[in-house]
Amino acid sequence: MPNLSADYEIRRFEPAAKDDPAYPQSVAWMRAVAFGFHDARRTDERVDKGIEMQRADRRVMTGVYQTGSVAGHSLGADVPVATFGTLVKTLNIGSGRLLPTRLVTAVTVRTSHRRRGLLRRMMVEDLAQARQDGLAMAALTASEASIYGRFGFGVATSEQSIKVDTTTRFKLNHTPVGSVEVADPKVLLDLAPVVFDRKHRLTPGSIDRHEFYREFISGSISRDGGEDPKVKVALHYGPDGGVDGYVSYKFSGWSSKPYTMEVLDLVAATGPAYLELWQYLGAIDLVEQVSCEEAPVDDALSWALEDARCVEASAARDMLWLRILDVKQALEARHYPADGRLVLKVADSLGLTDGAFALDVSGGSAVVTDAGASPADLELDVAALSSMYLGGVHPVTLVDSGRILERTPDAAFRAALMFAVERVPHCLTHF
Repeated sequence: MPNLSADYEIRRFEPAAKDDPAYPQSVAWMRAVAFGFHDARRTDERVDKGIEMQRADRRVMTGVYQTGSVAGHSLGADVPVATFGTLVKTLNIGSGRLLPTRLVTAVTVRTSHRRRGLLRRMMVEDLAQARQDGLAMAALTASEASIYGRFGFGVATSEQSIKVDTTTRFKLNHTPVGSVEVADPKVLLDLAPVVFDRKHRLTPGSIDRHEFYREFISGSISRDGGEDPKVKVALHYGPDGGVDGYVSYKFSGWSSKPYTMEVLDLVAATGPAYLELWQYLGAIDLVEQVSCEEAPVDDALSWALEDARCVEASAARDMLWLRILDVKQALEARHYPADGRLVLKVADSLGLTDGAFALDVSGGSAVVTDAGASPADLELDVAALSSMYLGGVHPVTLVDSGRILERTPDAAFRAALMFAVERVPHCLTHF
């Protein structure tokens, strides 16, 4: 196996402005990411726009570069063989509490340079730096489910794809309290962040959004090229006349059967807004089906329909993965609906936050101390603790799966009561 330090070097940099001499480095990094995710080669204009959005998010680009000779006719040494991107956003950890979180994204390793420790080196160094910077949590969304558990990440939220029959079967048991109106898609450039912020503060598991979202859902950009003229937008107005929800959507085309409207983004800050946006979608002429790729697993829509079988749902799939970087800080940051005491023996193969911790909760607030030699109630690794942190994965399930060792009877059930949140965690932000 080649020596990483001798054959490669890691460079970390912020996206450069177009008039900066370092701009070509950012362009090469963006093209390496697109190659790694099998995207079509993007136009120069689309790459420029992508870098502009990365700058708005204050991302950090990490690339692994060959330091030795490069094979003739292959990509040059200026194109990284591995990429890794990071930014900081907030995570809703329940009861409206927002925790600054390191988001990991754009992880690629070129096929010809795998199994050389490149991903491990980038990941371990970045997680250590994030902890040193005072962050208690990291998060990612995974293209492959088998990669990130070994770095201490655990699944914390799930989502599903749904297809909704909007023919005559579609009837909601709901009396509208607001109204829905069609709008120019570009209004979402300003409105979407405001509406999403309301939703974000109400939803455990929510990650605040990056710049791409408002551009994409307003049709200002498409994934591969310029603007998307197919995008349409409707706004929901609450009883006070203010906008408290929106849906961005587009038609799949007349060659697609049944005729389908595709939801790009549906954000509602209230329960009525959510149902009334679906009532609007279900009433669109000439459309027989509405599809949504990012629906919550515990979706109110099915329960509000007279015929719940109008909704055809996929199997639930993992969405948000969390990785606790500092057990004490993370546990003390959140609210707990039940008082109690748990001694947690936490293993961390990266050595960032392992140890024995006593979690004492009173009046909803936690104090975490070194448990010393106290007998553990639960023994688990940091990935399992990260999975149960938001209350979306039941500790008893993790015990039954062998991911947690229960040393004290009913300790897992006690943990479930203590770690519960006000609603099923859901994350509407992919990154």
